[in-house]
Amino acid sequence: MSVDPNLLDDLQWRGLVAHSTDLDALSAALQESSVRFYVGFDPTAPSLHMGNLVQLTTARRLQDAGHTPYLLVGGATGMIGDPRDSGERTLNSLETVQEWTEGVRRQIEPFLAFSGDNGATMVNNYDWTEGLSVIDFLRDVGKHFPVNRMLARETVKRRLESGISYTEFSYVLLQSMDFLTLYREHGVTLQFGGSDQWGNLTGGAELIRRAESGTAHAFATPLVTKADGTKYGKTEGGALWLDPAMMSPYAFHQFWLNVEDEKVGEMLRIFTFLPRADIEALETRHAEKPFLREAQKTLADEVTTFVHGLEETEQAKAAAAALFGGGDLTVLQPQTLAAALSEAGTTVVERGEVLPSVVDLLLASGLATSRGDARRTVSEGGAYVNNARVEDGDAAVREQDLIGGAWLVLRRGKKKFAGIEIR
Repeated sequence: MSVDPNLLDDLQWRGLVAHSTDLDALSAALQESSVRFYVGFDPTAPSLHMGNLVQLTTARRLQDAGHTPYLLVGGATGMIGDPRDSGERTLNSLETVQEWTEGVRRQIEPFLAFSGDNGATMVNNYDWTEGLSVIDFLRDVGKHFPVNRMLARETVKRRLESGISYTEFSYVLLQSMDFLTLYREHGVTLQFGGSDQWGNLTGGAELIRRAESGTAHAFATPLVTKADGTKYGKTEGGALWLDPAMMSPYAFHQFWLNVEDEKVGEMLRIFTFLPRADIEALETRHAEKPFLREAQKTLADEVTTFVHGLEETEQAKAAAAALFGGGDLTVLQPQTLAAALSEAGTTVVERGEVLPSVVDLLLASGLATSRGDARRTVSEGGAYVNNARVEDGDAAVREQDLIGGAWLVLRRGKKKFAGIEIR
């Protein structure tokens, strides 16, 4: 099938090629015909995260350009874990890893096409390692790895003083064997991954050369960091998860809305499929009027739609508009409102024989310091339930006011609000 000859130029413009094997050879291969490539995802958590999203968007770019994806879920390598900068990984049970493997498979599937001339294929490295004997592994794979080369890996060097187990030290052999297996059985000749995987990527290409006298290519995407150089993808609640059960689409959308001005152009290049001209025009407008946050809004909409779909994106935007701009809360799905309020902070109120009054709720939520303060807020026209002004603060809220049968948004003035869950 035909391929896009400008793919590598686009990847480089987007900053997605931090390292590569012979760049001219890689360029020639990508322009000549459809290349079979693979990228791996280790199930070391119940969900994929922001770092994995870099690889998913990159895989989609290659597939859209005419190349054929192999998505590897590491049912075997997930049992071990690639060495970290500090400390040994916790070794999870086979049952846990198998459960996470299935979850990761389901997460990956919506991002690529699995039919057509270059439809994606999902593989699991547990399939070819489960029955492999230690002797065969050492003879067929281990003999091709000089120890001095393994010791030269940056992660290994950083861990030598504090200590690194042979289990983590040998991870590069397992990942390299994956590349060799896919090369032999499927004709895969290209692997990519994060820059922290560069030693593993080149290890696989070198193993193919040594074991099969074959030619393979590799490139690494950059580590995405904040403007101060610290790692991205961490929020107060933990990693930027792709699973909506672990991070709501509302919170996900809010994360991208709050990307720093210095980083938003980079993020648009890496995480969206907008063409170059559109991104450069956005950057120009953003530089002129950063307070409009047009670039962040576009980024948030594009990435949330890619991960969670258009409907969830529209719900997230509607929730933000309702909470911060006084929009219509009744159009929100209860789960979206609950997720948005959980980010802002909620107060749980037990349901009694009658529902509480607005004065009671203002006091319980901390929006008022006393009942007198609460009543003054109401009398001055500053109290709202679900963005509707309250006239009588001592009147009980109504059942029909409860969104989803449980939720209220209580507001004092324009900027202070709290979520109320009545159980």
